Amino acid sequence: MQLSAEPIIYGLIFIGVLVLVEGLYLVTFGKSISLNSKVNRRLEMMDKGANREQVLEQLRKEMRQHMSAKSIPLYSLLAERAQKAAIAFTPRQLILVMAGVAALAFVGLSVGTSAEVPLRVMASIIIGVGAVFFWVNKKAAKRMSMIEEQLPDAVELMVRSLRVGHPFASAVQIVANEVEDPLATEFGIIADESAYGRDVGEALKEMAERLDMQDMRFLAVAVTIQQQSGGNLAEVLAGLAKVIRARFRLFRRVKAITAEAQWSGKFLSGFPLFCLGGILAKDPGYYDSVIDHPWFIPACFVVGAMLTVNLFVMRMLTNIKV
Repeated sequence: MQLSAEPIIYGLIFIGVLVLVEGLYLVTFGKSISLNSKVNRRLEMMDKGANREQVLEQLRKEMRQHMSAKSIPLYSLLAERAQKAAIAFTPRQLILVMAGVAALAFVGLSVGTSAEVPLRVMASIIIGVGAVFFWVNKKAAKRMSMIEEQLPDAVELMVRSLRVGHPFASAVQIVANEVEDPLATEFGIIADESAYGRDVGEALKEMAERLDMQDMRFLAVAVTIQQQSGGNLAEVLAGLAKVIRARFRLFRRVKAITAEAQWSGKFLSGFPLFCLGGILAKDPGYYDSVIDHPWFIPACFVVGAMLTVNLFVMRMLTNIKV
């Protein structure tokens, strides 16, 4: 039994595909699409000459296009995450990217491995679809994490604006101009929609449902109730900011407490694979006496399935909602 370099080639191709997709995304839409950009994308689009209506139309199209494409077979698995990540690629472009990286993966596997053609085709499809899904999921998680972290500061900024006499629509516009992306662009859309006559509470509610954020729902409900029954909105939002910040601290605390269990699950699933690699590196013929046994391959699949199930079970046990 000889130690093969093919698994390493598969891993390197997967990583290369991820880098390729990210590079293609940044080249297509520019650095302003990056979450690390210091100038929010909405203002940068306006600086390039687009008027307010054009920018609003473009951003709304990008943020709604993925959910409207859920009817596409298999794309429904990706649509929700792509919407939360605000991927600027259209659904058709994203599918073409999957097909393109799968084709490149097939070329790489053909050059670097000696696997059979059906196996290479299947592995290429898995790499193409899996890499794009992993990329979208990572961007969605990063974007949602940044919005959750920015929201308390944004609400407090609105409170200060209200207390000095600005109307709520102006407070939303100040947040859109002063904070960084991704929250700045989200509030910029609300400010623009409000300027064109849409109810601010309704726009906030739609954003909360699109992002599936409980804290944003609290904000939308608070604004809607104040519009209907009156009251001191600044004081309501000040209390809401404290609640959101307290929930955020609690979430971080829960995440820290459950980190040990999460890494234990990853370690328990990864340790047998590391041991297998160490055994094969030290003694490539270690399994030669049993490799031809009819139960050897089924046993390998059973072990792999159990290790995978372990990851999901540990994730479910440590997924505590705050």
